[in-house]
Amino acid sequence: MIVRLMGDVAESMLAELDRFVEDMDAEVVKLAPALGADAAIAAEMSASNRANVARLLTTLARRDGRAAPIDVPPEALDVVRTIVRRGIDLDVIFHAYRRGQNLVWQSFIAHAARVVPPGPQLVELLEAFSQHLFVNVDHVIGRVIADAQREREEVLGGALARRTETVRLILDGAPIDSRRASERLGYELARRHTALVLWAQPPGEVQGALESAATSLARAAGARPPLTLPAGTSTLWAWLGTDSDPALDPLRDALTRAQPNVRVAVGPTQPGITGFRRSHDAALTIQRLLSGHPSGARLALYRDLEVTALAAQNQDRAADFVATTLGPLAADTPSAARLRESLRVFLDEAENAPRAAVRLHTHRNTVLQRVARATELLGHHPGERRLALELALELAHHIGPRVLTRT
Repeated sequence: MIVRLMGDVAESMLAELDRFVEDMDAEVVKLAPALGADAAIAAEMSASNRANVARLLTTLARRDGRAAPIDVPPEALDVVRTIVRRGIDLDVIFHAYRRGQNLVWQSFIAHAARVVPPGPQLVELLEAFSQHLFVNVDHVIGRVIADAQREREEVLGGALARRTETVRLILDGAPIDSRRASERLGYELARRHTALVLWAQPPGEVQGALESAATSLARAAGARPPLTLPAGTSTLWAWLGTDSDPALDPLRDALTRAQPNVRVAVGPTQPGITGFRRSHDAALTIQRLLSGHPSGARLALYRDLEVTALAAQNQDRAADFVATTLGPLAADTPSAARLRESLRVFLDEAENAPRAAVRLHTHRNTVLQRVARATELLGHHPGERRLALELALELAHHIGPRVLTRT
Protein backbone atom coordinates (compact mmCIF):
# COMPACT_ATOMS: atom_id res chain seq x y z
CA MET A 1 0.00 0.00 0.00
CA ILE A 2 2.78 2.49 0.95
CA VAL A 3 4.67 1.70 -2.28
CA ARG A 4 1.52 2.43 -4.30
CA LEU A 5 0.81 5.67 -2.44
CA MET A 6 4.42 6.80 -2.85
CA GLY A 7 4.05 6.20 -6.57
CA ASP A 8 0.84 8.25 -6.66
CA VAL A 9 2.58 11.19 -4.97
CA ALA A 10 5.62 10.85 -7.26
CA GLU A 11 3.36 11.00 -10.33
CA SER A 12 1.66 14.16 -9.10
CA MET A 13 5.08 15.75 -8.51
CA LEU A 14 6.30 14.73 -11.98
CA ALA A 15 3.29 16.48 -13.49
CA GLU A 16 4.61 19.75 -12.01
CA LEU A 17 8.30 19.05 -12.66
CA ASP A 18 8.95 22.10 -14.88
CA ARG A 19 7.70 24.57 -12.30
CA PHE A 20 9.43 22.75 -9.46
CA VAL A 21 12.80 22.78 -11.26
CA GLU A 22 12.44 26.53 -11.92
CA ASP A 23 11.85 27.12 -8.21
CA MET A 24 14.69 24.81 -7.29
CA ASP A 25 17.09 26.58 -9.67
CA ALA A 26 16.21 29.94 -8.14
CA GLU A 27 16.73 28.68 -4.59
CA VAL A 28 20.06 27.04 -5.39
CA VAL A 29 21.35 30.20 -7.10
CA LYS A 30 20.21 32.25 -4.11
CA LEU A 31 22.22 29.91 -1.87
CA ALA A 32 25.22 29.68 -4.22
CA PRO A 33 25.32 32.64 -6.67
CA ALA A 34 28.33 31.12 -8.46
CA LEU A 35 25.99 28.51 -9.94
CA GLY A 36 24.08 31.23 -11.77
CA ALA A 37 27.08 33.34 -12.75
CA ASP A 38 26.51 32.86 -16.47
CA ALA A 39 24.25 31.01 -18.87
CA ALA A 40 26.53 27.99 -19.28
CA ILE A 41 26.86 27.01 -15.64
CA ALA A 42 23.24 27.95 -14.90
CA ALA A 43 22.05 25.63 -17.67
CA GLU A 44 24.21 22.76 -16.42
CA MET A 45 23.01 23.31 -12.84
CA SER A 46 19.39 23.28 -14.00
CA ALA A 47 19.91 20.14 -16.08
CA SER A 48 21.45 18.43 -13.04
CA ASN A 49 18.54 19.46 -10.80
CA ARG A 50 16.01 18.17 -13.32
CA ALA A 51 17.82 14.88 -13.92
CA ASN A 52 18.25 14.13 -10.21
CA VAL A 53 14.63 14.89 -9.29
CA ALA A 54 13.19 13.16 -12.36
CA ARG A 55 15.22 10.01 -11.73
CA LEU A 56 14.16 9.84 -8.07
CA LEU A 57 10.46 10.37 -8.82
CA THR A 58 10.38 8.12 -11.89
CA THR A 59 11.82 5.26 -9.82
CA LEU A 60 9.09 5.71 -7.22
CA ALA A 61 6.35 6.03 -9.86
CA ARG A 62 7.11 2.49 -11.08
CA ARG A 63 5.65 1.15 -7.79
CA ASP A 64 7.59 -2.13 -7.98
CA GLY A 65 8.86 -1.93 -4.39
CA ARG A 66 12.29 -3.25 -5.32
CA ALA A 67 15.46 -1.52 -4.14
CA ALA A 68 16.81 -0.50 -7.54
CA PRO A 69 20.47 0.59 -7.80
CA ILE A 70 20.91 4.34 -7.37
CA ASP A 71 22.27 5.82 -10.56
CA VAL A 72 23.92 9.21 -10.78
CA PRO A 73 22.72 11.02 -13.91
CA PRO A 74 25.45 12.25 -16.27
CA GLU A 75 24.10 15.81 -15.95
CA ALA A 76 25.05 15.77 -12.25
CA LEU A 77 28.63 14.84 -13.12
CA ASP A 78 28.81 17.45 -15.90
CA VAL A 79 28.05 20.37 -13.58
CA VAL A 80 30.53 19.08 -11.00
CA ARG A 81 33.31 19.06 -13.58
CA THR A 82 32.37 22.61 -14.53
CA ILE A 83 32.46 23.70 -10.88
CA VAL A 84 35.99 22.36 -10.58
CA ARG A 85 37.15 23.94 -13.84
CA ARG A 86 35.78 27.31 -12.75
CA GLY A 87 37.68 27.13 -9.46
CA ILE A 88 34.47 27.21 -7.38
CA ASP A 89 34.67 25.88 -3.81
CA LEU A 90 33.50 22.26 -3.63
CA ASP A 91 31.41 23.06 -0.55
CA VAL A 92 28.93 24.56 -3.01
CA ILE A 93 28.06 21.04 -4.19
CA PHE A 94 27.20 19.78 -0.72
CA HIS A 95 25.11 22.82 0.23
CA ALA A 96 23.26 22.84 -3.11
CA TYR A 97 22.29 19.17 -2.78
CA ARG A 98 21.08 19.60 0.80
CA ARG A 99 19.01 22.61 -0.25
CA GLY A 100 17.53 20.61 -3.10
CA GLN A 101 16.80 17.73 -0.75
CA ASN A 102 14.84 20.03 1.57
CA LEU A 103 12.82 21.40 -1.34
CA VAL A 104 11.93 17.91 -2.58
CA TRP A 105 10.94 16.90 0.95
CA GLN A 106 8.70 19.96 1.37
CA SER A 107 7.08 19.34 -2.00
CA PHE A 108 6.46 15.67 -1.20
CA ILE A 109 4.75 16.61 2.08
CA ALA A 110 2.46 19.06 0.25
CA HIS A 111 1.55 16.54 -2.46
CA ALA A 112 1.14 13.67 -0.01
CA ALA A 113 -1.40 15.70 1.99
CA ARG A 114 -3.58 15.81 -1.14
CA VAL A 115 -3.43 12.03 -1.57
CA VAL A 116 -3.62 10.69 2.00
CA PRO A 117 -5.72 12.13 4.85
CA PRO A 118 -4.00 12.95 8.16
CA GLY A 119 -3.37 9.87 10.26
CA PRO A 120 -1.05 6.90 10.76
CA GLN A 121 -0.93 6.05 7.05
CA LEU A 122 0.30 9.54 6.14
CA VAL A 123 2.97 9.33 8.85
CA GLU A 124 4.11 5.94 7.51
CA LEU A 125 4.21 7.29 3.95
CA LEU A 126 6.33 10.30 4.96
CA GLU A 127 8.72 8.14 6.96
CA ALA A 128 9.18 5.75 4.04
CA PHE A 129 9.85 8.57 1.58
CA SER A 130 12.20 10.34 4.01
CA GLN A 131 14.34 7.22 4.28
CA HIS A 132 14.35 6.73 0.51
CA LEU A 133 15.21 10.38 -0.12
CA PHE A 134 18.10 10.53 2.36
CA VAL A 135 19.67 7.30 1.10
CA ASN A 136 19.41 8.51 -2.49
CA VAL A 137 20.82 11.99 -1.89
CA ASP A 138 23.64 10.73 0.33
CA HIS A 139 24.68 8.26 -2.37
CA VAL A 140 24.62 10.91 -5.13
CA ILE A 141 26.55 13.44 -3.03
CA GLY A 142 29.21 10.85 -2.27
CA ARG A 143 29.60 10.00 -5.94
CA VAL A 144 29.73 13.57 -7.25
CA ILE A 145 32.15 14.72 -4.55
CA ALA A 146 34.47 11.82 -5.39
CA ASP A 147 34.23 12.71 -9.07
CA ALA A 148 34.93 16.37 -8.26
CA GLN A 149 38.02 15.47 -6.28
CA ARG A 150 39.37 13.34 -9.16
CA GLU A 151 38.71 16.17 -11.60
CA ARG A 152 40.39 18.63 -9.25
CA GLU A 153 43.51 16.50 -9.04
CA GLU A 154 43.71 16.41 -12.84
CA VAL A 155 43.10 20.13 -13.25
CA LEU A 156 45.55 21.12 -10.53
CA GLY A 157 48.24 19.00 -12.08
CA GLY A 158 49.59 21.25 -14.80
CA ALA A 159 49.28 23.97 -17.41
CA LEU A 160 45.48 24.06 -17.38
CA ALA A 161 45.54 24.88 -13.68
CA ARG A 162 47.98 27.77 -14.18
CA ARG A 163 45.94 29.09 -17.10
CA THR A 164 42.68 28.79 -15.15
CA GLU A 165 44.11 30.55 -12.10
CA THR A 166 45.60 33.40 -14.15
CA VAL A 167 42.45 33.98 -16.22
CA ARG A 168 40.32 33.89 -13.08
CA LEU A 169 42.49 36.56 -11.42
CA ILE A 170 42.17 38.80 -14.49
CA LEU A 171 38.40 38.33 -14.73
CA ASP A 172 37.99 39.02 -11.02
CA GLY A 173 39.85 42.32 -11.42
CA ALA A 174 42.65 41.27 -9.08
CA PRO A 175 45.87 43.32 -9.16
CA ILE A 176 48.11 41.28 -11.44
CA ASP A 177 51.17 42.28 -13.45
CA SER A 178 50.30 42.21 -17.15
CA ARG A 179 53.76 41.05 -18.24
CA ARG A 180 53.85 38.19 -15.72
CA ALA A 181 50.31 37.14 -16.60
CA SER A 182 51.21 37.14 -20.31
CA GLU A 183 54.14 34.81 -19.62
CA ARG A 184 51.96 32.39 -17.65
CA LEU A 185 49.29 32.36 -20.34
CA GLY A 186 51.57 32.32 -23.35
CA TYR A 187 49.33 35.09 -24.66
CA GLU A 188 50.22 38.78 -25.03
CA LEU A 189 47.86 40.87 -22.90
CA ALA A 190 49.21 44.19 -24.22
CA ARG A 191 47.34 43.63 -27.50
CA ARG A 192 43.70 44.26 -28.37
CA HIS A 193 41.32 41.47 -27.34
CA THR A 194 38.11 40.07 -28.78
CA ALA A 195 36.47 37.59 -26.42
CA LEU A 196 34.43 34.64 -27.65
CA VAL A 197 32.08 32.39 -25.72
CA LEU A 198 31.45 29.17 -27.65
CA TRP A 199 28.86 26.66 -26.54
CA ALA A 200 26.96 23.66 -27.84
CA GLN A 201 23.17 23.62 -27.92
CA PRO A 202 22.00 21.01 -27.17
CA PRO A 203 24.93 20.42 -24.79
CA GLY A 204 27.32 17.48 -24.89
CA GLU A 205 30.97 16.50 -24.68
CA VAL A 206 32.15 18.69 -27.56
CA GLN A 207 35.30 20.40 -26.28
CA GLY A 208 37.25 19.25 -29.35
CA ALA A 209 34.68 20.76 -31.69
CA LEU A 210 34.65 24.02 -29.71
CA GLU A 211 38.45 24.28 -29.76
CA SER A 212 38.44 23.63 -33.51
CA ALA A 213 35.75 26.28 -34.06
CA ALA A 214 37.72 28.83 -31.98
CA THR A 215 40.83 28.20 -34.09
CA SER A 216 38.86 28.59 -37.33
CA LEU A 217 37.31 31.84 -36.11
CA ALA A 218 40.73 33.22 -35.13
CA ARG A 219 42.07 32.41 -38.59
CA ALA A 220 39.06 34.05 -40.26
CA ALA A 221 39.54 37.19 -38.15
CA GLY A 222 43.21 37.41 -39.08
CA ALA A 223 44.30 36.72 -35.49
CA ARG A 224 46.94 34.47 -33.97
CA PRO A 225 45.86 31.13 -32.41
CA PRO A 226 43.37 31.92 -29.63
CA LEU A 227 43.80 31.64 -25.89
CA THR A 228 41.17 29.11 -24.78
CA LEU A 229 39.80 27.91 -21.47
CA PRO A 230 37.20 25.15 -20.96
CA ALA A 231 34.30 26.59 -18.95
CA GLY A 232 32.22 23.42 -18.74
CA THR A 233 31.59 20.24 -20.65
CA SER A 234 29.94 22.14 -23.50
CA THR A 235 31.28 25.70 -23.14
CA LEU A 236 34.61 27.24 -24.13
CA TRP A 237 35.94 30.73 -23.41
CA ALA A 238 38.37 32.13 -25.96
CA TRP A 239 40.24 35.36 -26.71
CA LEU A 240 41.63 36.59 -30.01
CA GLY A 241 44.68 38.80 -29.60
CA THR A 242 45.37 41.30 -32.41
CA ASP A 243 47.38 44.46 -32.98
CA SER A 244 44.39 46.23 -34.55
CA ASP A 245 40.65 45.63 -34.74
CA PRO A 246 40.08 42.23 -36.37
CA ALA A 247 37.80 41.57 -39.32
CA LEU A 248 34.61 40.19 -37.76
CA ASP A 249 32.35 39.93 -40.81
CA PRO A 250 34.07 36.71 -42.09
CA LEU A 251 33.31 34.91 -38.80
CA ARG A 252 29.84 33.77 -39.89
CA ASP A 253 31.24 31.99 -42.94
CA ALA A 254 33.93 30.37 -40.81
CA LEU A 255 31.34 29.07 -38.34
CA THR A 256 29.45 27.22 -41.09
CA ARG A 257 32.37 24.77 -41.19
CA ALA A 258 32.00 24.00 -37.48
CA GLN A 259 29.69 21.43 -35.91
CA PRO A 260 26.07 22.58 -36.52
CA ASN A 261 25.20 22.83 -32.81
CA VAL A 262 28.11 25.19 -32.01
CA ARG A 263 27.09 28.77 -31.23
CA VAL A 264 29.29 31.80 -30.56
CA ALA A 265 28.90 35.13 -28.78
CA VAL A 266 31.53 37.73 -29.71
CA GLY A 267 32.50 40.59 -27.40
CA PRO A 268 33.74 44.02 -28.50
CA THR A 269 37.43 44.48 -29.31
CA GLN A 270 39.16 46.36 -26.48
CA PRO A 271 42.80 46.97 -25.47
CA GLY A 272 44.92 45.66 -22.62
CA ILE A 273 44.17 43.59 -19.58
CA THR A 274 41.05 45.66 -18.82
CA GLY A 275 39.81 45.08 -22.37
CA PHE A 276 40.45 41.34 -21.94
CA ARG A 277 38.01 41.34 -19.00
CA ARG A 278 35.41 43.73 -20.43
CA SER A 279 35.18 41.99 -23.77
CA HIS A 280 34.61 38.68 -21.98
CA ASP A 281 31.89 40.18 -19.77
CA ALA A 282 30.14 41.48 -22.88
CA ALA A 283 30.37 38.11 -24.64
CA LEU A 284 28.81 36.44 -21.58
CA THR A 285 25.98 38.98 -21.71
CA ILE A 286 25.23 38.02 -25.31
CA GLN A 287 25.41 34.32 -24.47
CA ARG A 288 22.83 34.83 -21.71
CA LEU A 289 20.64 36.66 -24.21
CA LEU A 290 20.75 33.86 -26.78
CA SER A 291 21.10 30.66 -24.77
CA GLY A 292 17.39 30.18 -24.09
CA HIS A 293 16.48 30.45 -27.80
CA PRO A 294 17.93 27.34 -29.55
CA SER A 295 16.72 28.43 -32.99
CA GLY A 296 18.40 31.83 -32.75
CA ALA A 297 21.51 33.04 -34.55
CA ARG A 298 24.57 30.78 -34.41
CA LEU A 299 26.94 33.75 -34.16
CA ALA A 300 26.13 37.06 -32.52
CA LEU A 301 28.26 40.19 -32.17
CA TYR A 302 27.98 42.43 -29.14
CA ARG A 303 28.18 45.47 -31.40
CA ASP A 304 24.91 44.36 -33.06
CA LEU A 305 23.06 43.37 -29.89
CA GLU A 306 24.20 45.85 -27.24
CA VAL A 307 20.91 47.77 -27.18
CA THR A 308 18.84 44.57 -27.25
CA ALA A 309 20.86 43.17 -24.35
CA LEU A 310 20.30 46.33 -22.31
CA ALA A 311 16.54 46.15 -22.96
CA ALA A 312 16.45 42.46 -21.96
CA GLN A 313 18.12 42.81 -18.56
CA ASN A 314 14.74 42.54 -16.84
CA GLN A 315 13.03 39.77 -18.79
CA ASP A 316 9.58 40.26 -17.24
CA ARG A 317 9.58 43.94 -18.18
CA ALA A 318 10.91 43.07 -21.64
CA ALA A 319 8.02 40.63 -22.15
CA ASP A 320 5.52 43.28 -21.05
CA PHE A 321 7.12 45.79 -23.44
CA VAL A 322 6.96 43.34 -26.36
CA ALA A 323 3.33 42.45 -25.63
CA THR A 324 2.28 46.10 -25.31
CA THR A 325 4.20 47.25 -28.38
CA LEU A 326 3.45 44.39 -30.76
CA GLY A 327 -0.05 43.42 -29.63
CA PRO A 328 -1.25 40.36 -31.65
CA LEU A 329 2.16 40.21 -33.36
CA ALA A 330 3.67 39.12 -30.01
CA ALA A 331 1.95 35.72 -30.24
CA ASP A 332 4.28 32.71 -30.07
CA THR A 333 2.96 31.19 -33.31
CA PRO A 334 4.55 30.45 -36.71
CA SER A 335 2.22 32.88 -38.52
CA ALA A 336 3.01 35.76 -36.14
CA ALA A 337 6.72 34.91 -36.39
CA ARG A 338 6.63 35.24 -40.21
CA LEU A 339 4.92 38.61 -39.98
CA ARG A 340 7.34 39.86 -37.29
CA GLU A 341 10.39 38.80 -39.28
CA SER A 342 9.13 40.35 -42.51
CA LEU A 343 8.37 43.63 -40.75
CA ARG A 344 11.72 43.59 -38.88
CA VAL A 345 13.75 43.10 -42.05
CA PHE A 346 11.60 45.57 -44.01
CA LEU A 347 12.25 48.30 -41.43
CA ASP A 348 15.93 47.36 -41.20
CA GLU A 349 16.21 47.80 -44.97
CA ALA A 350 14.70 51.32 -44.76
CA GLU A 351 11.34 50.04 -46.04
CA ASN A 352 12.90 48.81 -49.27
CA ALA A 353 10.82 45.78 -50.25
CA PRO A 354 13.18 44.35 -52.95
CA ARG A 355 16.16 44.35 -50.54
CA ALA A 356 14.02 42.86 -47.77
CA ALA A 357 12.82 40.17 -50.19
CA VAL A 358 16.42 39.17 -50.96
CA ARG A 359 17.20 38.76 -47.25
CA LEU A 360 13.99 36.85 -46.63
CA HIS A 361 14.39 34.66 -49.74
CA THR A 362 10.94 35.53 -50.99
CA HIS A 363 9.18 37.81 -53.50
CA ARG A 364 8.78 41.55 -52.91
CA ASN A 365 4.99 41.25 -53.20
CA THR A 366 5.01 38.67 -50.42
CA VAL A 367 6.99 41.07 -48.24
CA LEU A 368 4.55 43.89 -48.91
CA GLN A 369 1.55 41.64 -48.17
CA ARG A 370 3.06 40.55 -44.86
CA VAL A 371 3.96 44.10 -43.90
CA ALA A 372 0.41 45.20 -44.68
CA ARG A 373 -1.01 42.43 -42.52
CA ALA A 374 1.42 43.23 -39.70
CA THR A 375 0.42 46.89 -39.88
CA GLU A 376 -3.23 45.89 -39.67
CA LEU A 377 -2.57 43.84 -36.52
CA LEU A 378 -0.52 46.65 -34.97
CA GLY A 379 -3.38 49.08 -35.49
CA HIS A 380 -1.07 51.92 -36.57
CA HIS A 381 1.58 52.70 -39.16
CA PRO A 382 5.04 51.34 -38.14
CA GLY A 383 6.53 54.81 -38.39
CA GLU A 384 4.41 56.15 -35.52
CA ARG A 385 6.46 54.41 -32.81
CA ARG A 386 9.36 53.26 -34.92
CA LEU A 387 12.06 53.12 -32.24
CA ALA A 388 9.89 51.13 -29.80
CA LEU A 389 8.62 48.88 -32.57
CA GLU A 390 12.08 48.06 -33.90
CA LEU A 391 13.35 47.30 -30.38
CA ALA A 392 10.36 45.03 -29.65
CA LEU A 393 10.93 43.19 -32.92
CA GLU A 394 14.63 42.72 -32.10
CA LEU A 395 13.77 41.35 -28.65
CA ALA A 396 11.28 38.91 -30.15
CA HIS A 397 13.77 37.87 -32.82
CA HIS A 398 16.71 37.21 -30.52
CA ILE A 399 15.01 36.00 -27.32
CA GLY A 400 11.99 34.28 -28.81
CA PRO A 401 9.58 32.43 -26.49
CA ARG A 402 10.90 34.10 -23.34
CA VAL A 403 9.25 37.41 -24.30
CA LEU A 404 6.42 36.20 -26.52
CA THR A 405 2.77 35.63 -25.62
CA ARG A 406 1.69 32.01 -25.43
CA THR A 407 -1.63 31.34 -27.09
